[in-house]
Amino acid sequence: MTQGNVPTIGFLGVGAIGRPMAERMLARYPLVVCDVSAAARSAFAGRAQLMQSARELGAAADVVFACLPTLQSYQEAVLGADGLMAGGRMRQYIHVGTTGPDLVKQMNAVLSAGGISMLDAPVTGGVPRARSGELTVMASGPRDLFGAVEAMIRCYASAIIYLGETPGLAQTMKLINNVLSAANLAVACEVLLLGVKAGLDPRQMLEVLNSGTGQNSATLTKIPHHLLPRSFDYGGRLEIVLKDLAMFVDQAAQLGLSTPLSDLVEATYRTAIAQEGPDRDITEVIRYMERAAGVEVGP
Repeated sequence: MTQGNVPTIGFLGVGAIGRPMAERMLARYPLVVCDVSAAARSAFAGRAQLMQSARELGAAADVVFACLPTLQSYQEAVLGADGLMAGGRMRQYIHVGTTGPDLVKQMNAVLSAGGISMLDAPVTGGVPRARSGELTVMASGPRDLFGAVEAMIRCYASAIIYLGETPGLAQTMKLINNVLSAANLAVACEVLLLGVKAGLDPRQMLEVLNSGTGQNSATLTKIPHHLLPRSFDYGGRLEIVLKDLAMFVDQAAQLGLSTPLSDLVEATYRTAIAQEGPDRDITEVIRYMERAAGVEVGP
């Protein structure tokens, strides 16, 4: 319930990355939490008000942050018959996930017609930085809404870049970031395999790369902390990476652009999914490469 000028804040979707984000918000604000998973909700038992449906959440909160895995889950949870809009109370909606600009524009039109302001505010940094409150947020939408929720976003973000009022700009920027990140990981796996097969030690290779011009997020974090120990627990699924790559390629086609390199990266992750499965960690993209090369990049 709104107290004075402080809105009631809802958080929809407390999975791998949503949970640490909500945890950090809960340290500063009372929260109403909703997730389709009872197990996910139970993590907040006794600390936050819990709702079983998006509609219940939309009836209890003034501003809602939504962190969901797929385009379909957003369509149903926000606009569906049992979604946030149907709750009747929500007046500010913060779109945290990666869905591409087309869905954001469609959602913005429906929400605006219902008197609800929408901020497109996807995040980058992965689960580890969500836990430490060091995510990067790119945002687009009404400037006044951005100002109203910026302090809330700072609970989990150390960098926030406001890109303008045009709906979907933040999604385009997020796809650009994600495609470059996916490409870095795939190429880093490939070159490390070459080095190992030639007799180089993978940790020494990373030391050289991270001291020189070859460094990137894969060589700095994903490979040394999640791939070399063979834990494969970075926290993102292969199918999510492929979803982002496909949306990027689709947007490029809409803009009349050719993306031959991104097409190859997309094909790499499609092969990984075909051989490893869609739910495997993104760092497991190297597994099929290792089998083909006949060597393993180990600790």
